[in-house]
Amino acid sequence: MENKSLAKKFLGEWSTKTIVAIAIGAALYGVLMVYGSIPVFTNTYLSSAMIVPVVVGALFGPIPSMITLLVGNCLADLIGGWGFWFDWSVGNGFLGLFVGLLPVYGADIKNGIFKVKHMIIYIICCLVGNALAFGVVTPIMTSLFYSADLEITFLQSFASGISNTAVLVIVGLPILVILSKRYASRTNLKEEPEEE
Repeated sequence: MENKSLAKKFLGEWSTKTIVAIAIGAALYGVLMVYGSIPVFTNTYLSSAMIVPVVVGALFGPIPSMITLLVGNCLADLIGGWGFWFDWSVGNGFLGLFVGLLPVYGADIKNGIFKVKHMIIYIICCLVGNALAFGVVTPIMTSLFYSADLEITFLQSFASGISNTAVLVIVGLPILVILSKRYASRTNLKEEPEEE
């Protein structure tokens, strides 16, 4: 197994496959945001689209996951005919970065490594990522881009953060476990017991 630097893990793996995954992921995210979502609050949805950054982040890293959500949210705005809301696109991109941090803290899905400690860190990253993306980044972007009243933005952000975290944890965690087991069985990887 190749030992990568922290910077390389953060930037992710870049190849033609990565570009294609980002393009497909962004398109899928855009479509699922519009057609695979349940409204939970004004312009806020419980969306199956949140599965996309889990898979892209697990297989390609944080930056590809971030780009996927940033572009995907712009596509959702275009497909839905809602107009472009760059504040939410930037917020979603920021969330994608946190969801995709898996390789940075040692989870290596492609080599079948996803232990309980990785699951706990993943959940924490989802919670912190949502809190920062929609409690800080999106309201700041709303102020900068639209000079809008932030009261409704904070309410939408709160609803969005809860619904996103629910999908990322309740659906995303089992997907990561399944992906990890699938890759482990393909590579016949057997982890050595750690010495105390």
